[in-house]
Amino acid sequence: PMTIGALAKMVGVNVQTIRYYERQKLLPAPHRWPGSDYRDFDEDALLRLRFIRSAKELGFTLREIGELLDMRILPGESCAEVREMICTKLADLDRRMTEMRRLQRTLVKLEKACGRRNKAESCPALWALEK
Repeated sequence: PMTIGALAKMVGVNVQTIRYYERQKLLPAPHRWPGSDYRDFDEDALLRLRFIRSAKELGFTLREIGELLDMRILPGESCAEVREMICTKLADLDRRMTEMRRLQRTLVKLEKACGRRNKAESCPALWALEK
């Protein structure tokens, strides 16, 4: 058993994050000591919190993480659903990476235009943004 502060420290999140995940039903309600407001978290809470953190780092939303947690704890769930979620995430990542490369090319062009600027004229990057 551990306090919310100890749990937060072990996983590397703040206490408010754990409370938020509790409100979102991603973590089950912890045991509370009688006559006290202290929460008592167990090993399952630690594993779930690590799972949540890892899934967030991979870009899953809290709603998606809730679905993944449900699949993780329900026996007989198929990998097909998890694979489909991963494939969707990969497609979204590919789309965002393509967009980031396009933005990078545009910014490089704007930066080069600034380097060729004549002191008498206004910054070409500023008027290029208007177009």
